[in-house]
Amino acid sequence: MTKPILGITMGDPSGNGPELSVKVLMKPATYERCKPIIVGDAAAIQAAIDVVPGAAGLTVNRISQVSEAKFAYGTIDVLEVPCFDIAKRRYKKDRAMWLEKFTPEEVERQYDESRKMCGECAFQYVVKVIDLAMRGQINATVTNALNKDYINMAGHHFSGHTEIYAQYTGTEKYSMMLAHDRLRVVHVSTHVSLREACDRVKKDRVLDVIHIADAGCKALGIQSPRIAVAGLNPHCGEDGLFGREEIEEIQPAIDAALKEGIHIPDRAPTPPDTVFSKALGGWYDIVVAMYHDQGHIPLKVKGFVYNDELKKWDAVAGVNVTLGLPIIRASVDHGTGEGHAGDGSANELSLENAMDYAIRMALAKAESAQ
Repeated sequence: MTKPILGITMGDPSGNGPELSVKVLMKPATYERCKPIIVGDAAAIQAAIDVVPGAAGLTVNRISQVSEAKFAYGTIDVLEVPCFDIAKRRYKKDRAMWLEKFTPEEVERQYDESRKMCGECAFQYVVKVIDLAMRGQINATVTNALNKDYINMAGHHFSGHTEIYAQYTGTEKYSMMLAHDRLRVVHVSTHVSLREACDRVKKDRVLDVIHIADAGCKALGIQSPRIAVAGLNPHCGEDGLFGREEIEEIQPAIDAALKEGIHIPDRAPTPPDTVFSKALGGWYDIVVAMYHDQGHIPLKVKGFVYNDELKKWDAVAGVNVTLGLPIIRASVDHGTGEGHAGDGSANELSLENAMDYAIRMALAKAESAQ
């Protein structure tokens, strides 16, 4: 395999996913490394072409199966999932315009209708791309952002992509990995309250995530991953003074992993206030974080760069990878950007990074299968 087939979900149709997809696929270099297919809606992609600067020459190839794709620069292959009516889409930025034409009650009704439709479509795009990967028709999946509230409004009660993938692939042991440059983080828990997250720091779960981190790095071609395991409490509990989770749950998981031959250089929990600086310095290949914000904050401080002088984001970088699945899934590490969706200004760097990870993992998987 030299060019893996990537199935890329369009994301929420009222968000930035359509524009980001166009921005990445208008670059010839994209087609030199992969064969991309957008799973979404052809009309939404055409509308994005109309607003993205420099994209006017692109054409859309509406397809119903992977075999109909052209994989040719200048043409965006869109595997269409019928559920979207572009006439009913309402961008957040256009609310004032609609209020000039309709009563506030009618505008709210229209926006509710749009939210439910877009939530339903974003969900169905994910289900479709999972199905394509599970049947071996594509080599990896990449996801644009969806709105969790909207998919729940549409009747699909999931807290995010990760949980959808877990259910539709039948996966019980999985974890989210965030990555930017040399900083990689996996999580013991993600979308739960902080109080519940502390309760979830148990030996078996920590050990499972250490295993997932080790396998995830190897899937990227890192032969002997160096893993850091962050503590939960300040100063790793200071020998029990600030909490006993490190003593009773985290250290036993580390000891078990060490006996298996997994490389944990510190051989103990690493204080969370220094572990990420060390990882950026090259001490570790991946960090096991104990909860959502412990891992997310350092990644986003590193990858999200705001230019105060120009009043815009210079970079919105970072990748979200779900480890432990039977298929490859990489995602942007940002939201739907509804405030500016539809004006062509979205930053595509995170999607490029996600596609890069998906390509690397697909190639490594193909090589290991030989």
